[in-house]
Amino acid sequence: MGKADLHIHTNASDGKLAPVDLLEKVSKKGLKTISITDHDTISGYLEAKQYAQDLGIELISGAEITAIWKEKEVHLLAYCFNDQDEGVNNLLLRQKRARRLRMRAIVKELNKKGIEIEYDEVRALAHKSNIGRPHAASLLIKKGYVSSVPEAFIRYLSEEHLKKIQTEYAGIKEVVSVIQNAGGVLSIAHPGPLYSQPEIDDLLSYGVDGIECIHPSHNFNVQRNFIKIAKSRNLLITGGSDFHGNSRSEYDPYLGVVTLSSDHVASIKRTSMHRRNMKT
Repeated sequence: MGKADLHIHTNASDGKLAPVDLLEKVSKKGLKTISITDHDTISGYLEAKQYAQDLGIELISGAEITAIWKEKEVHLLAYCFNDQDEGVNNLLLRQKRARRLRMRAIVKELNKKGIEIEYDEVRALAHKSNIGRPHAASLLIKKGYVSSVPEAFIRYLSEEHLKKIQTEYAGIKEVVSVIQNAGGVLSIAHPGPLYSQPEIDDLLSYGVDGIECIHPSHNFNVQRNFIKIAKSRNLLITGGSDFHGNSRSEYDPYLGVVTLSSDHVASIKRTSMHRRNMKT
């Protein structure tokens, strides 16, 4: 089966590359199995689906879904779901609307701080992508308010800065229910920098199937600890580069390097198949 990367973004959300260009890049990197996990959309995955087989790449359905958990946002990686499922597609439509409403609220907050930007300017930068904070960060750079994306998040766009904004993202219970009903599985995205062990335990209590153990933000000890937890609880182990692309450089320190082994991919697919068979 070869190397796998189950955390990749395209320009359907906040990545730099179009789906077809991404496929060519991952093919050159020697990846045999990937999942395009754009934020709250599968449009990039659906576009890539037409070409993946010709390049000899196994493409697993995927999305990084934003869910509300205890009044906080959490990202869950969804895999192997039926991409034609009505429940999944209805959920993603609502998530798209929630993203637009949230961005309007973010713009208003920035305006209060003397930042002169408009929602339509952010929307224009996002083009057809699912709008998100990186697009607002790009506009802040363009207008000279900050010099980099990290600075934009530190000064204006972090969760701490925006915690008073109410969102309409689906709750974690609903996300788990919809994805699993469509035969999919779910994993907690990049938990290392974000959650304490009790918080991870609580997230798992909602029926989440696995943990993204392998991620660029996890050093060796963090990765080893999460793998130990996952194995001890019979949870799925997921992982990937969290690739977004870089418009300024061809250097990709993680794509093709931060990968998942074929046995873990097989476990994900077996769990999904079992879930689908239970419905028939």
